Amino acid sequence: MIRIDAMWLAVEPVDMRAGADRLLARVVQVFGSAKSHHGYLFANGRGTRIKLVVHDGFGVWCAARRLNQGRFVWPSGSTQAALSRAQFDALVLGLPWQRLEHMQLITHV
Repeated sequence: MIRIDAMWLAVEPVDMRAGADRLLARVVQVFGSAKSHHGYLFANGRGTRIKLVVHDGFGVWCAARRLNQGRFVWPSGSTQAALSRAQFDALVLGLPWQRLEHMQLITHV
């Protein structure tokens, strides 16, 4: 398995025709550098597709995911955001990852 120590989300949409090299250039542009064992997530403008770029210390891995129904929940505002493992897992399933902390507690019955 590829080790990922930190996960970063690029907020601005990207053209999903971009391959690993173009996405890596975008990582350097948005984040300043591509750190080893860090993952960088990008989405298209409609929020139906995402790509993950991971620098494993030796090279670059690129993975893609598409939702056939619905959209990925994507933030707006700043150009980048950090994600926890639980938030990443929820995001790639199309779940509301930004509300995970609030969903942990039941306050009304």
